[in-house]
Amino acid sequence: MKDKKMNNNIRIAPAVIWGSSIFLGLLSSVPQIAAMHFNALEAAVNAGITTTFALVMWYFNIFMLSRHPAKKVKQTISYARLIESLLFGLLIMLALAWIQQLILSHINFGPVMLMVEVRGILINLVFYMFLHVVQQNYENQTVSMELERIKSDNLGAKYELLKQQVNPHFLFNSLNTLKAMVETGDKDAVDFILKLSNFYRYTLESRKLDLIHVSEEMEIVKAYLFLQNARFEGGFTFQDDLPEQVLQTLIPPFTLQLLVENCIKHNIVSLEKPLHIRLFMEDDQIIIENPIRLKMGENNSLGVGLKNIQLRYGHLLEREIQINNDGKLFQIKLPIINEYNHH
Repeated sequence: MKDKKMNNNIRIAPAVIWGSSIFLGLLSSVPQIAAMHFNALEAAVNAGITTTFALVMWYFNIFMLSRHPAKKVKQTISYARLIESLLFGLLIMLALAWIQQLILSHINFGPVMLMVEVRGILINLVFYMFLHVVQQNYENQTVSMELERIKSDNLGAKYELLKQQVNPHFLFNSLNTLKAMVETGDKDAVDFILKLSNFYRYTLESRKLDLIHVSEEMEIVKAYLFLQNARFEGGFTFQDDLPEQVLQTLIPPFTLQLLVENCIKHNIVSLEKPLHIRLFMEDDQIIIENPIRLKMGENNSLGVGLKNIQLRYGHLLEREIQINNDGKLFQIKLPIINEYNHH
């Protein structure tokens, strides 16, 4: 069976309508064909009348159900329409029975009339219920598709917000660092301005993309680390042990930068005991780790940056990142995204 509904109209394939009508016509003639005194004319007239009735009721019920499409999904049958359909069917079958009587005048009209009317009611009920189910199924699918569209739009909007998240404190702290460097005549002030400019250029370019190469992400990380080194003056170290092949894989923009930022933001950074941040690959995962030296007042909250990364991996790839915390070492494990896997 092939059914469609477009622009509030129920559409049933013509092959279904005509095929089922002819089948019912032939089926109604089986008793006469099996009779001892077979009359070909009676069987043909009976089959023709039943087929004609089935065709008329198919199109009438389709027209009636499409004429006033439901504005809301309803799980109940419209009894007013059902009665309207049955009454119309009775009139059509009465007219067809009268035509049958004109052709086969030797048949007793009373019993024939009763038989064809009962047959018509049954056929009409089957057609109406079938079309009601088709219409109900379409309306349920329409509502489901609309809900999915709204859900998709909502997720898309949330993801766009995630991509727009930039820590305003970072810019404020960077400008304060730059001010201090300029006031003290630091020779690295010009490089700091260039790196700060590059960092925000990366921000504007990368926020338009869902995924970038890890090599591009590392350029963002290097620019960020330069700015933080100027601020903390050796209070942390960064060890990059990523192999060359990993640099050609993909990653959501600012993933590693946000993770490095979290390390520095939540842990004690000092010249006496620098915070050591390490980036490496293991078991097809990119891992970033640091010893846990939480600042006073820090709790076990994941922070905005880490939640951002979790949501982006879930939205884009339906994959989760792993977070390991044994009280001494904090690790984040990111699934490696190869280009062919993503496509």
